[in-house]
Formats: sequence, structure tokens, C-alpha cells
Amino acid sequence: MPAEASTQRHSSPHGSARPGEPPSPPLTERQEARRRRILHASAQLASRGGFDAVQMREVAESSQVALGTLYRYFPSKVHLLVATMQDQLERMHGTLRKKPPGGDTPAQRVAETLMRAFRALQREPHLADAMVRALTFADRSVSPEVDQVSRQTTAIILDAMGLDRPTPEQLSAVRVIEHTWHSALITWLSGRASIAQVRIDIETVCRLIDLPEVMGPAAENGAS
Repeated sequence: MPAEASTQRHSSPHGSARPGEPPSPPLTERQEARRRRILHASAQLASRGGFDAVQMREVAESSQVALGTLYRYFPSKVHLLVATMQDQLERMHGTLRKKPPGGDTPAQRVAETLMRAFRALQREPHLADAMVRALTFADRSVSPEVDQVSRQTTAIILDAMGLDRPTPEQLSAVRVIEHTWHSALITWLSGRASIAQVRIDIETVCRLIDLPEVMGPAAENGAS
């Protein structure tokens, strides 16, 4: 999957077309601005009080939209918070592109990237907890939003690896790294893992990238 595929604008107020639905036209400039206000209000409320603090009526008031309009963009709080996580990851991605990770190997660069993302979430623990809880609660109706989060995370990792055309083996390794990163975030938020343990787990799983059977074709993809 090309890294840039995950940074496309959403094609509908809900974040993306639902399964079986025709794609909606792109958001207008005014609709996009409204959506950004909603996501900002969601992040602000979650930062102050976590998952329970994000009430749809308060989000509507804070973002200056009608409650019915808010529900047209995001059918539930879980939809909203998962979309908030995708937005936060997109912002992190922009920051990482301005200051790429160091490291001599793809594994080192990915580990640094994920730890930088982790530290950003660490600075906003209530927000991080709210977004992770929303991902945990998400059912099939939230699949498009969850897929956006996964694609954004994949894009961040592939950029750190220096890949545009990953092989199936490389994508498999990326998925395992994503699962570990998400699990490490959950265990840290629940107080069952220290930052030091999170780093060890991230650095350990990122070594998958440097395995010969994973990075064997790397030269063909322009990775170093």
C-alpha cells in the first residue's frame, strides 16, 4: 500500500462511505472546516476528562454546530473518537515528515518513530485513553473509521522504513508492529507497563523489519 494512500481527505461527513453505499461527494471547504472544528472540540474535551467527558451535546456546543449536524458527521461518540485518533495520527505524520527519524536501519527508524508518537500520546493521557477505548468499543459500523486509523499508522511506519511499494512480507511485519504498538499503549494506559517496558517491546518487534526474509527485496523498493 503506498504511504500516501492513507492521507486522502474523507469523502463523506461520516469519514468514509459505509459498506454497500455509493461514495459521497467530497466535503466542501465549509463542511471540512466544520468537521475540523468538531474534531478539535472532541480532542479538547477528551484531553480534559477522557472518554466520559466527550458528550455529543457538549461537542456540538463547543464546535458551534447543531446536534443533528454533528450526528450526520459522526453517528456516535465511538465514531467521533476513532476519527479523532485518525486526525491526531495524521498530525503526527506531518510532524514526523518535517523531522524524519534517525537510525541506520529501517528497524531503528521505525522504533524511534513509534516512540515519538507514543511520547506525544503520553503528554495527553486522557485523550490517549479516550481514543484507545473508542477503538476497543468499535463494532462493525465503525469499520471505515478504524480502517482509516490502520492506514494512517501503516503510512507512518512505511515512511520510516523508506518504502513506497512494500512486499506482502513487509506489510505482514508492519501489521505485527501495529498490533504490538497498540497493545503496548493499552498496557501502559492501564498501568501494567512502564515506559521502559514499552520501549523494549517496540524495539524488539521492530527487529522483524531487518530479517532477511522481510527486507530481502528492499533494494527494489528503494529502502536503505
